[in-house]
Amino acid sequence: MKAALSTTANSFSLKSIYVDFREITKARLAVSVVFSSIAGYLLGFNDENPFSWNILILLAIGGYCMVGASNAFNQILEKDLDALMDRTKNRPVPAGRMSVNVAFAVAFTLTVLGLVILYNINPKTAMFGAISIFLYTSVYTPLKTKTPLSVFVGAFPGAIPFMLGWVAATDNFGIEAGTLFLIQFFWQFPHFWAIGWFLFDDYKKAGFFMLPTGKKDKSTATQIILYTIWLIVASLLPSLGFTGRLFITPYAAVAVFLLGIWMLVYAMKLFKSKEAKAARTLMLVSVSYITLLQIIYIADKFLR
Repeated sequence: MKAALSTTANSFSLKSIYVDFREITKARLAVSVVFSSIAGYLLGFNDENPFSWNILILLAIGGYCMVGASNAFNQILEKDLDALMDRTKNRPVPAGRMSVNVAFAVAFTLTVLGLVILYNINPKTAMFGAISIFLYTSVYTPLKTKTPLSVFVGAFPGAIPFMLGWVAATDNFGIEAGTLFLIQFFWQFPHFWAIGWFLFDDYKKAGFFMLPTGKKDKSTATQIILYTIWLIVASLLPSLGFTGRLFITPYAAVAVFLLGIWMLVYAMKLFKSKEAKAARTLMLVSVSYITLLQIIYIADKFLR
């Protein structure tokens, strides 16, 4: 009987540790970020820089470590604020399931592992990984309670993963990597403003300033539309022939344009209704947009 209880307790403990690790690293978000990096790598390799499973695996593991570390540091810094919001109050640190010291140990370990792994790909990849975690934890996170410009600052580390894959493949940051960065940079604004819109009341409890005007108003909705248009323009740049090795065929360009129109329609629906439901839908559409865009780019490379 005691042995059975002990086995059950150990099983429960291991499951709890796994669940808390998954939550403090925001596993779903981390995996989506890793997908962006892998997409960048698949676009970047060529005859001069041939495909390598070793590099791809290192990029995936190192990328997860860096994103997980950023999220863990973020939850340490915001533990008191997270406790005020319904969406975040059950996270490991504010809920008391994980101490700050343990969370810091997790964050520090993931940072070191991530940097070492990315450095083994090439130093530039590690450098951009380090820049990303620094901006996210040391600049973006503190600014969230100070100014709506935090979204602008956060867009820089948020835009790194897509181009990081290209740098991992080529050991070079040129016009191609810069274009991938630009696409994901403009994508951040409609995506996070949509989140800030439908979670406005929850964010308000913690004093977070996420919307450009601080309000769910026409001006904010207008800016969401404008940045969606800029996103579409940036996404079509590889079809114009001046982005180096990064280019897409007219067929892919049409698909990307239609994808952009789809997202723009939902941005306009938010402008008209100004409802939380419309903002949530736009957020989901934006996630689909960036994922499908990357798939289109990759498919176009291998099919042309």
